[in-house]
Amino acid sequence: MYVHSSAINQIMKKTLYHNAQVILHDSIEWGAVLVEGKKIKRVIGEKDLDLSEFEGVEFIDVEGNYLSPGFIDIHVHGGGGYDFMDGTEEAFREIAIVHAKHGTTAIVPTTLTTTTERLEDTLNSYAKVRDEVINGAEFLGMHLEGPYFALTQRGAQDPRYIRKPDPREYRYLIENYAGIVRWSAAPELEGALEFGAYLSEKGIIAAVAHTDAVYEDVVAAHKVGFNLMTHFYSAMSGVSRRNAFRYAGVVEAGYLIDDFDLELIADGIHLPDPLLRLIYKVKGPDRMVLVTDAMRAAGTNVSESVLGSFDDGLEVLVEDGVAKLKDRSAFAGSVATADRLIRTMLKLGDIPLEEVIQMITFNPARVMKVADRKGAIEVGKDADMVIFDDDVNVQMTIVNGRIVYQLNK
Repeated sequence: MYVHSSAINQIMKKTLYHNAQVILHDSIEWGAVLVEGKKIKRVIGEKDLDLSEFEGVEFIDVEGNYLSPGFIDIHVHGGGGYDFMDGTEEAFREIAIVHAKHGTTAIVPTTLTTTTERLEDTLNSYAKVRDEVINGAEFLGMHLEGPYFALTQRGAQDPRYIRKPDPREYRYLIENYAGIVRWSAAPELEGALEFGAYLSEKGIIAAVAHTDAVYEDVVAAHKVGFNLMTHFYSAMSGVSRRNAFRYAGVVEAGYLIDDFDLELIADGIHLPDPLLRLIYKVKGPDRMVLVTDAMRAAGTNVSESVLGSFDDGLEVLVEDGVAKLKDRSAFAGSVATADRLIRTMLKLGDIPLEEVIQMITFNPARVMKVADRKGAIEVGKDADMVIFDDDVNVQMTIVNGRIVYQLNK
């Protein structure tokens, strides 16, 4: 990557990224992007580019690589040997740095099923770092995954802490921790519809997860505000027979209810190619959201790890490109990073690169209600961008106009 500095305005730095294949919302165009401070100032077509017109600007030659909107990962537990359930400020900072190396510019830190006290530890740590300028991905708010789940669909969630929605608990947490932006729960539980309605009233995203619901349960949940499915297919019901009658499950509801967004762990392990192709065929690119669901082993080469905090988490194996419970009875989160998700989707064939990028940029920005400032290379939006080559090897990551990662630097 060739970087040439001219007289830089130190008050409002200007940078021109040129000679790039710029990934726009519905096309890829040769051109350049001018960044001023934290924002995208101009998007320029190659034929209209005249470098001589720019004064006081740093020029960065992208060398024909792709210039993409920054990747937004709305379901992350950890990475680099850290987990958000460690409940420390260091964990938040280090996870943000690790994922930025793989093109992630914004993340939604995610908890696990645990006690109220441990949730508070993590939420308190988040409150201390949420506004810091970290040399990594930006935080978009906290995602509480549990503890209101179906025990039969717990997956790797610790059964000791699974419980029904408790109004005293969730009202207390929401009233005292402004950083909560989404919450995943099983909609068939007693009190779950009241819980979902309360989340919607507070502007918090309600997501269906770890559930044995039938289609009718999901329809009822959708009416009170549930509009996202957490790690689609994983820990959720499909067609079942009850008293000899067949019932459609959560998976079928995800397909049939048009405005449900589906979160996909596209690491090639959680969802095999046929299922990814089926989801794309039925839902199309507009409702698919790629997530890593990464645990602490992401970005490392370890063969054993811990899901959750070291003192109260579950020991797991890391093999076959995924984390598993020790008895290999269930997956225990992924070890993927965002660039791997994109490579997996591209291997399916016949999916344009710009559509795959949409699944990890604009779509999650829309789901998280930040599409007015993130998720696309457009004038006025945050200068969150990634430069990567034909094999989706990340060369540079830019967050709010700052280069937070550069290959070989």
